[in-house]
Amino acid sequence: MAMGSFPTHLLLLGLLMIVINMANSLSLANTNWTVSTSHDSASFNRSSFPVGFIFGTASSAYQYEGGAKEDGRSPSIWDVFTREYPGKIRDHSNGDVAIDFYHQYKEDVAVMKGLGLDAFRFSISWSRILPDGKVSRGINKKGVQYYNDLINELLSKGIQPFVTLFHWDLPQALEDEYGGFLSPHIIDDFRDYAELCFKEFGDRVKHWITLNEPMTLSYGGYDMGAKAPGRCSKWVGNCTNGNSATEPYLVTHHQLLAHAAAVKAYKDKYQASQKGKIGITLDAHWIVPYSNDISDKAAARRALDFMFGWFMQPLTYGDYPQSMISLVGNRLPKFSIEQSKMVNGSLDFVGLNYFTADYAANVAFSNATKISYSTDSRTSITKSKNGIPIGPRTALDWLCVYPRGIRKFLHYTKQKYNNPVIYITENGISEFNNSTQTLEEALTDKDRIDYYYHHLLLLKKAIKEGVDVRGFFAWSLMDNFEWAYGYTVRLGINYVDYKNGLKRYPKHSSFWFKRFLQR
Repeated sequence: MAMGSFPTHLLLLGLLMIVINMANSLSLANTNWTVSTSHDSASFNRSSFPVGFIFGTASSAYQYEGGAKEDGRSPSIWDVFTREYPGKIRDHSNGDVAIDFYHQYKEDVAVMKGLGLDAFRFSISWSRILPDGKVSRGINKKGVQYYNDLINELLSKGIQPFVTLFHWDLPQALEDEYGGFLSPHIIDDFRDYAELCFKEFGDRVKHWITLNEPMTLSYGGYDMGAKAPGRCSKWVGNCTNGNSATEPYLVTHHQLLAHAAAVKAYKDKYQASQKGKIGITLDAHWIVPYSNDISDKAAARRALDFMFGWFMQPLTYGDYPQSMISLVGNRLPKFSIEQSKMVNGSLDFVGLNYFTADYAANVAFSNATKISYSTDSRTSITKSKNGIPIGPRTALDWLCVYPRGIRKFLHYTKQKYNNPVIYITENGISEFNNSTQTLEEALTDKDRIDYYYHHLLLLKKAIKEGVDVRGFFAWSLMDNFEWAYGYTVRLGINYVDYKNGLKRYPKHSSFWFKRFLQR
């Protein structure tokens, strides 16, 4: 068709579209980001998931807040651990300032709103609201006010708070007084702390998580000594105190009883009027047999028992996995009949933190005198087979990319543990904090976009296959303090400039999420 015969209104419309596209290109250029044609959100986006499915990001108090010595907060075991064992943190850093969420939460909530997120998962710093760890010894009103302000700010922007009561930062006062989770005294103190939170925040908080990754506390803090409070057998990690053969099991036992006590209090006193739900978040590494040999397949099942079943079996059936009972023997604490009943069924949902997968190979029994939680399962856990990693490596040495594991783990949980309601409460990928990169290079995180795209695709598939998953939380909204790795790695969809006032910049993945979440 000749130009002269082209209808005027269509010509004008075409010119208008050109102008709009040029304006969009300029806008994107100003953010140093160009739209990728891969991972297209036009055909795969939030509408691909069930109505009411929740999308959010996750965080924790010690990794985010800072304000460590402000407004009445007392030290947690992580404050003490980073000072007494600075060599166990790669860059000798700590969470005194972290990313200053304590002061910048309003700006960060605005970022969440701009992304179109439905929810934000954060944890409460126990020692910020109870400096001495116990309700009977005084409540810090400024700490309570901070969380009230944060919750109200979230709700004012249409964002649901998902609140974790304990994300490893036990008040040091309780560690000093009776050894923290090594003592049964922790059960009542945790219940009382949880009740205080239900009373203060439960009118607005409708999703409670009692404990985050209790296995990581037991394993990292009491078997390997790599995380607070840094206890282990000397031969394991050259710790000053600890027993890797007994303490991890005792700590897990008390964590489960503390969880159950808090859930019972919520269900007995608050749930009917507050109309919320309460659950727990567990580690969720998928385990692949090292070979097709029957012994390696059995080892993979044991590895899942010792990581996930250690908690999920009591929560679903009232006792520890039979493999643990057989292999650990009398070092594994026993539930009384009353305790078993209280733990059994003590959740409305389970949160799964899925990042990666491992190989498991069988280890022949030996009468070695060096016994620990890590050796009890008689498995060898590795990231590689014949020199080839299970998936692409990342900045975290334990995190190789293995998207298919999320679907496999979800089906495993559904089939073995009575089809519980599930939230993916953490999922993410790391990159190195590279000081030689330009800001533009640091914001270019194509691997993160690829990671989320493939995990969400397989999550969608699992849901269509009948797994009852209600929400997904990316780890994390911002780069932050990453425990033993300090600030040497980044996992945020937003970049935090640690050298220039902690200014935030959206990474490419942040823009991808925004497009994905557009209604």
